Amino acid sequence: MEKTLSMPVIDHLEELRKRIILSGASFVFFFLVSFIFVNDIYQFLIKDIEQKLTILSPGDVLWAYMSIAAISAVTFSLPVIGYQVWKYLSPALSPEERASTIIYIPFFLLLFLLGLSFGFFVLFPVVMDFLLAISSEQFETMFTVDRYFRFMFYMTVPLAFLFQLPAIILFLTRLGIINPNQLVKARKYAYFVLIVLSVLITPADFLSDLMVMIPLLMLYELSVTLSRFVYRKNKEK
Repeated sequence: MEKTLSMPVIDHLEELRKRIILSGASFVFFFLVSFIFVNDIYQFLIKDIEQKLTILSPGDVLWAYMSIAAISAVTFSLPVIGYQVWKYLSPALSPEERASTIIYIPFFLLLFLLGLSFGFFVLFPVVMDFLLAISSEQFETMFTVDRYFRFMFYMTVPLAFLFQLPAIILFLTRLGIINPNQLVKARKYAYFVLIVLSVLITPADFLSDLMVMIPLLMLYELSVTLSRFVYRKNKEK
């Protein structure tokens, strides 16, 4: 009797282990591929810097290369990881829910790339220009490899994950876990959390806070609107 009761739990954990291994394998694969081309990616990321970056130890360059390869691997692994999550949850879904939820997987990659692009092409240059403008007259500017890329990743990567909000809300709405009425009631709390996150992931200046805060609040309102549409379709079915 105990063995019979324990079997579903064992199968459940075995399936989870399988999905984690496959997700990890995809990350390792894309990490190795990214590391092959890491110098090209590095040159692209520093193309707008007029001076060479400074290193304080040989390990600085290795850290930068490893970080660049890791972020590239996370980006390209997202569809695989999303599919593994979907496969893990699919036995609990109806055939109709399986067919309708798998289409959300590409959106995770699209929104992640959109967040990275907004951070790298819009937010990061504006913040850098602002910070350099207020310091150029009094200080000599010198960028080290690790500090430069830490600052860049700090400005872009968290934003890319926050841009996943619409896809996550749509996915949960489609499964019936949340509904637009709950999102509307939680709006003021969600705004507070997003504003706090905007302040945390940006430097201590009002311009940077606004440049992150406004898109995130717009993404939440877009999520509410799309959730209403999906919720209405669910009720019709």
